[in-house]
Amino acid sequence: MALSGFRALCISAILPITSLQSGQLLRSLSSSTAATSGESSGAMAVKKVTLSNFCSVLENLRIRIREADFVAVDLEMTGVTSAPWRDSFEFDRSDVRYLKVKDSAEKFAVIQFGLCTFRWDDCQGSFIAQPLNFYIFPRKEPSGEGPTNEFLCQTTSMSFLAKYQFDFNACVHEGISYLSKAQEAEALQKLCSGYENGLLNLSGNFEESAEIPAVRTADVLFTERMKIRFCEWRENVLKYPEDPILEGNHCSFNMDFQMVFFKMRPAIMLNGFTSHRLRLIQLVLRKHFKDLLYLCVSGENCSSQKLVVFTDSEVDRASLMREVKEDKLRSGKVRIRSAVGFRHVIDLLSSEEKLIVGHNCFLDIAHIYSKFIGPLPSSVDEFALSVNKNSFGRSFVKIDVQSDELGFSSCNSASKHEAGFDAFMTGCVFAQACSHLGIKFEQGTIINLVENNILKSYINILYPSWNSGTVINLRTGAESPVSCYKRKYPNINFTSIAIIWGFSSMLKPKDLEECLCRVFGTASVIYVFFLDRTAALIQFNKSELVNDFLVLKDMLEKDDGPIPVLHPLVNLLAGGNTRAADYNTYRDICSSSASKILFAEQAETIGIRWKTKIRHACEETVELNGIKDSASKERSNDNDSKVQSLQFSFEEMMNSL
Repeated sequence: MALSGFRALCISAILPITSLQSGQLLRSLSSSTAATSGESSGAMAVKKVTLSNFCSVLENLRIRIREADFVAVDLEMTGVTSAPWRDSFEFDRSDVRYLKVKDSAEKFAVIQFGLCTFRWDDCQGSFIAQPLNFYIFPRKEPSGEGPTNEFLCQTTSMSFLAKYQFDFNACVHEGISYLSKAQEAEALQKLCSGYENGLLNLSGNFEESAEIPAVRTADVLFTERMKIRFCEWRENVLKYPEDPILEGNHCSFNMDFQMVFFKMRPAIMLNGFTSHRLRLIQLVLRKHFKDLLYLCVSGENCSSQKLVVFTDSEVDRASLMREVKEDKLRSGKVRIRSAVGFRHVIDLLSSEEKLIVGHNCFLDIAHIYSKFIGPLPSSVDEFALSVNKNSFGRSFVKIDVQSDELGFSSCNSASKHEAGFDAFMTGCVFAQACSHLGIKFEQGTIINLVENNILKSYINILYPSWNSGTVINLRTGAESPVSCYKRKYPNINFTSIAIIWGFSSMLKPKDLEECLCRVFGTASVIYVFFLDRTAALIQFNKSELVNDFLVLKDMLEKDDGPIPVLHPLVNLLAGGNTRAADYNTYRDICSSSASKILFAEQAETIGIRWKTKIRHACEETVELNGIKDSASKERSNDNDSKVQSLQFSFEEMMNSL
């Protein structure tokens, strides 16, 4: 299932902006915005969208997006990492990095979706920006559609949102719910299969029984009384077929037996009966009245109504059942469609095929896919293909903020790190970056950014994480380095890395390095990187040392006697809980959906009981061949890599602004 029509552009893949203050950007990019906002960005109005005004906003948004030249988005989530070791590290290989992003998108909720449309106004010679703040919440609607969602909350993320006045009450009580494409398809399939295979709960899902169970005296008396009352009503219907309701007023019927018409047929609405007594009523009808049909249909506000309907023949009975089933199918489809909720916005963005601009938005796109499309693919290559199913001026760019046509009744003063404001800021930076790249916004110019030759080399090029030092091409799924990124660990070789966990929390990185160097040589260890206090990645200077270390550890622990006190590894292996393996085991543990704070606890949760996993020669050969293929592919895409790399320094950006 693909996120078709999306053309994503990560603004930080064009130039770095992290050192710029939002107030500086507003003053630089928009003279009119700066005039209204003064020294802070708090005076800008962003429209607040909740469940109460979502439908009206959606209709207007269709026009805005259709007229827009590009759309900027930003998301606020309940958290980013489910455990410290799931944070993004330079030691993460591309497949591991994606698994961490996947874990984050699957476990945390999106609670605010910022969207800002940008349209070039030829008369004003500026962009018109219209920012919106959508509050969303994955609740189960009263209609019964949608999953009962569970999600994690990270205290630092929630504190961060509270610091910037996030309205949690609006989110929980008025947030817009949603169904993903996969959830909608599943609900429709279940509805249609029910239509094909049965009566769609026409009789309340009670099992048929030929005999009335006379268990209690009260049940026997009740069933006899019901038999008499239905018999009287049926005789009245046959006696006065023209208008049995008016003619039958002399019958002793009260509010629990309300006489009505249902689909032009005489009927009784049953009120106030327990489920047990409704079951007894069905048994009475089934045994004694072949022309009375019990139905359970939807009433007002999704409530269920229990009816007994008179049918004058078998043909009429079959016709009535078919009508009710078709009504249920139609209403079910309407109910499912209404439960789609906020996903209508995602469908709109996809269908209009506008350029989507985000800031470090790889995680944002993963969230959009997970929440509104379906389960995330298992690999970054599959994810890239699923997302992308489709096809130097120095002047400042003017941007005006357009308020809601109906006034400011539903607008809030914007603040930093509110999704709508952040989407607006992202779009502002993108507009200035376009000008910096030489794209002209002039009167009489037709703007088509999607097909712009200058931007083509940047579209669908995303940073997988802030410290990866690489970009992912969503057209091919290939990951390539960014030339100007200065890595803290510049010489990472994944085949030379071992993962160790479960050792004493008293050990420090220098302790691990010293004990390993005493065994394998002074310069044998290049890096020691702690994932948490009892887990670390060790990079040796040779890949064969990984296996040498694992074999030695296994041999020492299999010896019946204690490890010699003077052995260099005695402190590392003390306690008998130290585990070790190669880098692929780190990847496998990251792929687990479990959430434990410590890496050692995570490994135990997924069933790792062994102490040492030794890499066999055949596995090493396969992995080395894979690396050679990857290197060959990287060389063949060398020209693309050059295009994808950052072209502008921070000083140049400041000069431009």
